[in-house]
Amino acid sequence: MPYVNIKITKDGASAGQKAQVISGVTNLLRDILGKNPQTTVVVIDEVDTDNWGIGGETVTQRRKQDK
Repeated sequence: MPYVNIKITKDGASAGQKAQVISGVTNLLRDILGKNPQTTVVVIDEVDTDNWGIGGETVTQRRKQDK
């Protein structure tokens, strides 16, 4: 039973987009590794940008600098 955990920042991925990711990852494991889609688990965790750090600063800070 494959278990895939995807972490993304919480900034606007729609329910439809997340459903597409879940379907796509499930199909990828089926097509490439021969895994059974009925036993494949995909979890998407959405993390607040204040709780995600890159290069010693939060994503929130980095995005403010990019503007």
